[in-house]
Amino acid sequence: MKNNQQERSLAAARLLSHAQSHMFSFFVSHVLVFASGLLIGITLTTFSFKNLSLNFLPSLSTPIPISTLNNQTQVTKAMHDMTEEELLWRASMVPTIKEMPYKHTPKVAFMFLTKGPVLLGPLWERFFKGNEGFYSIYVHSHPSFNDTVPQSSVFHRRRIPSKEVRWGDFNIVGAERRLLANALLDFSNQRFVLLSESCIPLFNFSTIYNYLMNSTENFVEAYDMPGAVGRGRYSPRMRPLVNLSQWRKGSQWFQIDRALAIEIVSDQQYFPVFKKYCRNGCYGDEHYLPTFVSIMFWKRNSNRTLTWVDWSRGGPHPARFMRQDVTIDFLKRLRHGRTCQYNGKSTNICHLFARKFNPQGLDRLLRFAPRIMQFN
Repeated sequence: MKNNQQERSLAAARLLSHAQSHMFSFFVSHVLVFASGLLIGITLTTFSFKNLSLNFLPSLSTPIPISTLNNQTQVTKAMHDMTEEELLWRASMVPTIKEMPYKHTPKVAFMFLTKGPVLLGPLWERFFKGNEGFYSIYVHSHPSFNDTVPQSSVFHRRRIPSKEVRWGDFNIVGAERRLLANALLDFSNQRFVLLSESCIPLFNFSTIYNYLMNSTENFVEAYDMPGAVGRGRYSPRMRPLVNLSQWRKGSQWFQIDRALAIEIVSDQQYFPVFKKYCRNGCYGDEHYLPTFVSIMFWKRNSNRTLTWVDWSRGGPHPARFMRQDVTIDFLKRLRHGRTCQYNGKSTNICHLFARKFNPQGLDRLLRFAPRIMQFN
């Protein structure tokens, strides 16, 4: 009896040992299979990410003009390979954390809308000299323009990707938005000024910088003008988004803050309607922004421009000033010839820029700049 019990115990032990051995082999084999699968998966994933084109994200292959993380900002070249849709999308982004994580100096973005070179460039060179880190420059010229700019120039590598612009066509507004979008990529840019190749500064850099930075308003000229060149350009097909009573006219030469610049490049409501219906003599650059700002952002708009232009001679173009027109008295009148409101107070500095000046007058402007405009 005792021997039978011992035999049964030994048989049970052998059976248990065999089962444990089988289970261990089964476990080891599954671990090896899992490990092999994991290794293959990692290899394939790594290969896929190396070779996969992430089409749902815009290309980051080209440097974008964003501030470096120090106070002495040096931006990269303005050219990039983004499409216009990618550019506007990037420019429309607003950080939810308002406090910047690095020290920076607020800058003014000077945006030149030109056919070719900045004709009065030497005057602007003298204007910007010694104020590095307080400004950015962007130039939108004709795509076919390929003249080089000396490396020592403030305009070196400041051209942005451009498209053809025709006078009187709504595509001018597209060029303005491209300039704003490129300038918005630099988070240090806080004020944005639109200029042409025939514009000049009327004051030195520090005066203009402080005037813009300390302003509580935007400077977009907007007024209701009866007659053929005002209300006569309105199309009833813009209703109900834009009514005739909301239609405004004004100078295309604006000076605005960052918040409004973001709203302009992000506008997908008014811009398409104007693009579709403001044509054939509508002159969208004189109506889109004045109307858009008057409807949506009128509380912080001054309804005036800081760029002086002479329309007194009549015709579709303002007066052009030649060499003989550039005198000390003339420049003084442009600087302090009228009064206006600035931050709720009266001032005799109402225009910071003026146009249209012919390059023939450049020598006189350079001669008078230190004395009249107080350039360094």
